[in-house]
Amino acid sequence: MSEPSKHDFKEPRVWRIQHLAQAKLANRKLTMLTSYDALTARIFESAGVDTILVGDSYGNVQLGYDSTLPVTIDDMERATAAVARATSRPLIIADLPFGTYEASPTQAFESASRLMRVGANAVKLEGGTARTSSVSLLTSSGIPVVGHLGFTPQSENTLGGPRIQGRGTARNRLMEDALALQEAGACMIVLELIPAHVAREITNALEIPTIGIGAGPDTSGQVLVWSDMAGMTEWTPSFAKRFAELGAALENAASTYCQEVRDGTFPTPDYYYAE
Repeated sequence: MSEPSKHDFKEPRVWRIQHLAQAKLANRKLTMLTSYDALTARIFESAGVDTILVGDSYGNVQLGYDSTLPVTIDDMERATAAVARATSRPLIIADLPFGTYEASPTQAFESASRLMRVGANAVKLEGGTARTSSVSLLTSSGIPVVGHLGFTPQSENTLGGPRIQGRGTARNRLMEDALALQEAGACMIVLELIPAHVAREITNALEIPTIGIGAGPDTSGQVLVWSDMAGMTEWTPSFAKRFAELGAALENAASTYCQEVRDGTFPTPDYYYAE
């Protein structure tokens, strides 16, 4: 019997949770980008992205914070609602921000419920075995959960910053955490900043798909923060390919606009009504 291929996968009209596992089974790579607003969400849907992550990277990208830690559940609620209103096809996954799920499964349920009510199709939380009771409660309550292992930004102070995780014997703990999250009911796991061979081993060991970021080519799909992907800033992480230089293009457009307003060449009659 031949191995399943991406040609065996029927592209869904609307992405649902079951399509994630079906895509992995068919070796069809999953695509994910972050978005925090209606404007970019519409563009990414039109581009064909499968899943949109309303990440707590919202804090770094749009709110001006140095980390994800100051992001609140109110922030995530507002961003998730905007993305949900603007799209209909991608699966929308919303991050549970720091301090909104760690205390207990009940706290996790209350926070996740808020994001589901405004349009999320699933929530994402960081951590492995320690989070399995929360994952079990959420999934048994009808809330799909995406796990997040490796470098987990909400724990950057404990981890010593954005460093590679899962080297040496730490690989065993990552594998245990991944299997525990799957057993608890997680529908997918993000693997961030781990060696490619470890990401491959975890992906092969799981029935549910994995999404990589700085984790090599052998995960079930990839995710990037959209501003990194589009070249919106001067610096990007080493694992993030710049697929465009939109930051420079936007700066140039704004600069040209300012110059034309100052020298009186804008607006011309094409852009206003004389009567």
